[in-house]
Amino acid sequence: MAKELDFLTKRSEDYSRWYNELVVKADLAEQSDVRGCMVIKPYGYAIWEKMQRLLDDRFKETGVQNAYFPLLIPKSFLSREAEHVEGFAKECAVVTHYRLKTNDTHDGVVVDPAAKLEEELIIRPTSETIIWNTFKNWIHSYRDLPLVVNQWCNVMRWEMRTRLFLRTSEFLWQEGHTAHATREEAEERAKMMLKVYADFAEQVMAVPVVQGVKSETERFAGALDTYTIEAMMQDGKALQSGTSHFLGQNFGKAFEVQFLNKENKPEYAWATSWGVSTRLMGALIMTHSDDNGLVLPPKLAPTQVVIIPIGGKPEQVAAVDAAVAPVIEQLRQMGISVKYDNADNRRPGFKFADYELKGVPVRLVLGARDLENGTVEVMRRDTLEKETRPFEGIAEYVRTLLDDIQQNIFQKAKTYRDAHIYECDNYEEFKARVKDGGFFLCHWDGTAETEAKIKEDTQATIRCVPFGFEQTPGVDMVSGKPSVARVLIARSY
Repeated sequence: MAKELDFLTKRSEDYSRWYNELVVKADLAEQSDVRGCMVIKPYGYAIWEKMQRLLDDRFKETGVQNAYFPLLIPKSFLSREAEHVEGFAKECAVVTHYRLKTNDTHDGVVVDPAAKLEEELIIRPTSETIIWNTFKNWIHSYRDLPLVVNQWCNVMRWEMRTRLFLRTSEFLWQEGHTAHATREEAEERAKMMLKVYADFAEQVMAVPVVQGVKSETERFAGALDTYTIEAMMQDGKALQSGTSHFLGQNFGKAFEVQFLNKENKPEYAWATSWGVSTRLMGALIMTHSDDNGLVLPPKLAPTQVVIIPIGGKPEQVAAVDAAVAPVIEQLRQMGISVKYDNADNRRPGFKFADYELKGVPVRLVLGARDLENGTVEVMRRDTLEKETRPFEGIAEYVRTLLDDIQQNIFQKAKTYRDAHIYECDNYEEFKARVKDGGFFLCHWDGTAETEAKIKEDTQATIRCVPFGFEQTPGVDMVSGKPSVARVLIARSY
């Protein structure tokens, strides 16, 4: 990295500090003066916008329609589903009054005691309750089903310990909510959305994930099954990167959402919900980035190509401008976002360092001598390799290079992940190794007691019963009892 910018803390020295510094120095986000909340800066939001747009397209291909529901939820709604309220009670922010007034000394404002709400309102931690109360008015017959909606919004979960993108009191997300006529349809939808998330993570974010189902202890509050995608960060910790929940008829019964089936008999609707959040930004950063800054997969980079001219005499600068113009047009016609940075307010070395820090996948550099030679310098951010290429045909080469970078980033992350998945059947060995990171496939007896002991002893949790791994008979490494499944255990964010 060039000397013009401060270096980041190295990952090997302090991974947590490296992450926190990178989020701020790469202009992704910063802490807000509002406790536990963050400001997402334009560059960070541009990445989120791309995620949002590409995910939204995938949702709509499966029949999802977007809607919007209130931010404020009557407190009584949460109490209708017992597991749901128990799961979120400690995280709820509550609105009790609707007006302020100037205090007696006129040096501030206080809550007007006369403006106390008859029923307190919860700032949504999630929207199952308000949405199912609304569905009651929309669903009357099997002909009204399935009902498949999604909303892009913010939520509030009062967090005591926060970290930018990974865990903040307010964050952005999407939450899908569906109602179905049969259990089978609902379960199929829940699994379908998990696959949508997994495909997005791997094909767009270049983040390999393990798909699986959560243990009963780790389920979403009010769900019968929670399906998850788990990603491995470069420190070996797991990051839950998306969940899809089969809710059974719990919310249908709680909010009396009934429909007449084909036999003209009343029946409660079957439900799912599913969501991902700005936590995906944390996954993106921690899976790919290095000691020089961000490494962004081309499909999510706000700027995929930056072109930097090397200055000279005014006539030479004008010649470079003229030569580059048709290349920029070609790249844009290919759907590639490109920035031509010919501003003279920063030295080239500073520009190189800045775009490297921000993870721009491809950098092109040329000056008057390059024009004379018909060449251009190309640097790829993922490997930091430079090469000199013919200027003729450079747009086509860049398009191919971007595809190669996308695949290389994914393969690098997958190779790392696969090398840090271990089968382990000895508890003492597990306790010694898990602190160094990695995914451990271990036999589990299916009891909450064993699960709790693992967490207490090691700070690791059962992330899921993974799909795609062969399940064989075995013995629980903690209790010595017969195993119900080999589960994935890891420390996590």
